[in-house]
Amino acid sequence: MTRLTRYLTKLFATDAMILFGIVCFLLWLVNCLRSFDVVSVKGQGFGTLALQALYTMPPLALSFFYICVGIGVVRALTALQTSHELHIIHTSGGLSGLWRATVTTCAGAMVLVLLLAHVIEPLANRQLNTLSAEVAADLVSSTLKPNRFTQVTPGVILLIGGRADGGQITEFFADDRRDPETRRTYIAASARVMSIDDDYVLQLQDGTLQYLEADGRYSEVRFARYDVSVDSLAQQTLQVDRLAETDSFGLIAQGLSSGWDQSIVTRLVDRSAEALRVLGLVLLVVSIAGFPSGNRTRIKLPLEAFVMLIAFGERGLSAYSPYGNGTGAVVLIAVAVALLAYRLWPRRPIRSAVA
Repeated sequence: MTRLTRYLTKLFATDAMILFGIVCFLLWLVNCLRSFDVVSVKGQGFGTLALQALYTMPPLALSFFYICVGIGVVRALTALQTSHELHIIHTSGGLSGLWRATVTTCAGAMVLVLLLAHVIEPLANRQLNTLSAEVAADLVSSTLKPNRFTQVTPGVILLIGGRADGGQITEFFADDRRDPETRRTYIAASARVMSIDDDYVLQLQDGTLQYLEADGRYSEVRFARYDVSVDSLAQQTLQVDRLAETDSFGLIAQGLSSGWDQSIVTRLVDRSAEALRVLGLVLLVVSIAGFPSGNRTRIKLPLEAFVMLIAFGERGLSAYSPYGNGTGAVVLIAVAVALLAYRLWPRRPIRSAVA
């Protein structure tokens, strides 16, 4: 690696990582504020709040990572043009160093985003579900106050009549409205939270399970004992996405052993599309800001804002495209390659006509 390549790579990576660090810290603070009910209502400490906010960050970090990389590259190129270093790079034959620095920065960013999408995000989802179950178990077993309605998660409300010796709960009531089609109500004379392996189970004694359908149909089941997983009550949605908790190595092993289900293939493709976003945005940024220009306009849109508009447009295109999550990234790469080909196409100087 030449000195110019190291210099440009350092500029690109430094600006991108500083911006990404600031964004991650702000996202963590926002998640702490959003999860403040863990402390105020569920009786947990700041450590639990900080962990829950940390486990919810990977999806948000994925959404902003490639934007931070694009803004970091465009800020470095803008600074190079302002100091006329970019002009010197082009006129002195240093364009190959610029391409090598772009490839190095892009390759490093793609490795990081693939690690974040394929490994870290599923691990964080799994740890978040485990932490939510622990918080719900602690809420039911010790923190839940008698004769007071408490929301475990949006759509699930609990009420107990009192506590007895040995952690026994008397007059247990739970209302589950997470499913818009079916409302479930648990009523039991007593309950107890039990730990079985890595799972928490709520053992209900002498009660009824009531179902109320959206069309008004009602059914009731009486039981002497009924076990409910605390994890199922702690989830924000009734249906748990197990694929989101499984890393890509586990999905590949599952596909090789039991067959490649369409949901597994789609999940792997969606995770891999994050790397294409980095490649497309970096190439487009270099094709726009990597060439010196002497144009001066009265109203000039900052290139950082232009990068954000492109990224949000790509997200919208990928979200509504019938061809999958990587549609916007493929469009970005195609536009960037076309623009680079136009900027690098050799041009003959125009001879002025002599009168």
